[in-house]
Amino acid sequence: MNIQSTKTLTNGIEMPRFGLGVYKMTERDETLQAIDKALKVGYRAIDTASLYGNEVEVGEAIRYSGIKREDIFVTTKVWNTDQGYDETLRAFEVSLKKLNMDYLDLYLTHWAVPETFEETYRAIERLYDKKLIRATGVSNHHEHHLQKLLSKANIAPMVNQVELHPYLQQEALKAFCAEHGIAVTAWSPLGRGGVLDNPTILEIAQEIGKTAAQVVLRWHLQKDTLIIPKSVTASRIEENAQIYDFELTQAQMDQMTTLNRDHRFGQDPDNFKFNF
Repeated sequence: MNIQSTKTLTNGIEMPRFGLGVYKMTERDETLQAIDKALKVGYRAIDTASLYGNEVEVGEAIRYSGIKREDIFVTTKVWNTDQGYDETLRAFEVSLKKLNMDYLDLYLTHWAVPETFEETYRAIERLYDKKLIRATGVSNHHEHHLQKLLSKANIAPMVNQVELHPYLQQEALKAFCAEHGIAVTAWSPLGRGGVLDNPTILEIAQEIGKTAAQVVLRWHLQKDTLIIPKSVTASRIEENAQIYDFELTQAQMDQMTTLNRDHRFGQDPDNFKFNF
């Protein structure tokens, strides 16, 4: 594998296994510089959302990168207050305009709002039928959310983006997704930094001469999880990508497995507060 390695989605589209998340990048120059650095290092996927307020900057950075649009995989998401069938179609148009693009590679339902997530996904199917997106997906969906969608969908979600890290390994959800051909992307793959002081991870890092973050990111890749670590720091953006010159042993992978605590740093999709 290398930084531009991809996973083949169920429709044959190649999605990079590694990308840059841009959550909380709200300062214009900082955002542009971070994306520019990532693309120069070799990142070929950018993950944003309407909520993040930086779709304009994402589009601008890509246009000025000198890299062909078709060589960069762009994901954005419809926010909770914009969900529903017609509302999602309108929200997509707004995002597309802000990004200043003709199409998106992947469009996700941001959270499974109980009253609207099924209609929201139906709109995403419509966008796919109209060839405005190359792949369909969702974010923060449990198995029971996915089961509801699969019972009605003409096109099964191709991606589910969820909180996933050594303290929240989500094996049951991952198995369900694998059974139904749904690729899993980890947001906050480093547990918002909360796993990086774990003694086991630090011990493995010392054994192989890598950082704790590099160990965790490599663990994700070897578990067939797509990752979108976020950082605005140039050195960290580069460091996060340096995970292709080593491999964790089976014993080290087994050690990582023991770290699961079913602990969330974010909210549980079933208890998410949707009123903001």
